[in-house]
This record gives sequence, structure tokens and C-alpha cells, in this order.
Amino acid sequence: MQATFIRHLPTEWNKKTWLQGRRDISISPVTENDLKDIQANKEYLESLAPFDLVLASTLKRTQETAQLYGYEPKIEQLLDELDFGTFEGVPKEKMIESLGVDWIKKPLSITVGEPVRDLEKRIISFIQMYKRNKNILVFGHGAWIRGIRSYLIYGNINQMNKMELKNNDYLSIQLLS
Repeated sequence: MQATFIRHLPTEWNKKTWLQGRRDISISPVTENDLKDIQANKEYLESLAPFDLVLASTLKRTQETAQLYGYEPKIEQLLDELDFGTFEGVPKEKMIESLGVDWIKKPLSITVGEPVRDLEKRIISFIQMYKRNKNILVFGHGAWIRGIRSYLIYGNINQMNKMELKNNDYLSIQLLS
């Protein structure tokens, strides 16, 4: 299966480097640069089309991004972002200060608003549920997309925080059936 993941467009909290997690926050007003980036991404997506399925999380920022790309996605709860608990609405650096190197080196040992292990379980469930599709497009979240990439490369999500994925970046990967 081919899967292409697009991280949602920026929100005001993204611009402030605040963690959002499960907070249901809309994207910021779309800029000319955002529109140019969407158009460039759409040209890439056209080379991959057609998609069997287009998915987004239950959080509106992913759905709003999908709509700007011209899609009405199927909503999938497994795609919801990691729950950061008390760190939601807080600058990411504060969380990293509090959690120390564990956030980078062994996130599976951490519990924020939920155990990070639960994010890995959702990723595994997602792969199992959708692996029979040929070609899917997913509008999702930073930690989730970094998590699936780490899982597919390393067999777990412990490497997820050693990589970066900016808002509106895409990642295309092959999942074995």
C-alpha cells in the first residue's frame, strides 16, 4: 500500500510553538505562501492519484486542511494526535525541559495526557485496518506522522522525536500488506 500523509496547515498555537494535542483548534487564516505550498503539494499528489481513500482525524485542523486541498475526507479517530495533557497550550520547550532526554530518546516510556505507547497502538491498528488499500491520502498531525515513520523504519516509535515534520509537509511511504 502507498500512503501519503500531510500534516495540517498551521494554527495560531503552532506559530507560538504551543502543543495542541487533542485541543480542537482551527487552522490560521490561509496566506499566499500557504496557497502556493498547497498548489505545489497538489501537483505532487496528482502524480500519485487516484486515491482509494482520503482520511483525516476527528480534529478540525486536519479536516480544514483536507478541504483546502479539495477533499472531503472520511473521519478516522485512530489518526487523532497524541494527548499532551497538561502540556497542551504550553510551549514545546517547556515539555521538553520537564521530560528531559526521554522525550527524544525513549518516548515510549513517557505518559503525557496518555501513554505514548497508546499512540503506537493506534498506529499499529491503523496499519492493520487500512493495509489492504492500494493508495491512501491522510491529513494528520505531527507526532502521529513522525510516529508511523519511526514505526515503519525501526519497528517502534522511539525514534519519532529525532525527526521533523513541518506544517503542510507531506510524507509518502510504502506499507507492506
